[in-house]
Amino acid sequence: MELTGIAVLASLAMAAGAVCVFIYAVKKDHFRDIEEAKYQVFWSDWDEREEATKENGDGGGKGKSLDATGK
Repeated sequence: MELTGIAVLASLAMAAGAVCVFIYAVKKDHFRDIEEAKYQVFWSDWDEREEATKENGDGGGKGKSLDATGK
């Protein structure tokens, strides 16, 4: 029975820790706009692609078609 009590106390301590971390994250606005990260990655890739087409001078890649291997 002693081992069961220790296991219960350990699980309650972990649950309390998780609740504390969650409350901290909510208060620091880490859950304010979770969709923004997805769009930041998308737009950074888009900007890199535009810069590459400007450097190559190919007019944005119009008229080019790529097969499945990217050639």
